Amino acid sequence: MILQIANLDGSLALRIPAKLADQIGLKEGSQVQVSFTVDGGITIRAAKWDRNAFAHELATIRDAMPMTVAVTEELRRGARY
Repeated sequence: MILQIANLDGSLALRIPAKLADQIGLKEGSQVQVSFTVDGGITIRAAKWDRNAFAHELATIRDAMPMTVAVTEELRRGARY
């Protein structure tokens, strides 16, 4: 299948026929995962939300954050009653 690339507000957009989009469950606003192949090709797949991968990413970010004094505790120490 040959698809057409269009100019959309200064960016390039891939135009996917409605029939094909319906078959794979894409609609406006859907997210896709793009991969580049060694031979210069592009693979586009409908992105599925992976709950486990998301939880792992959050845990990694949380572990990388330094533990500091809670903001409320800092405010209470500096407050004048």
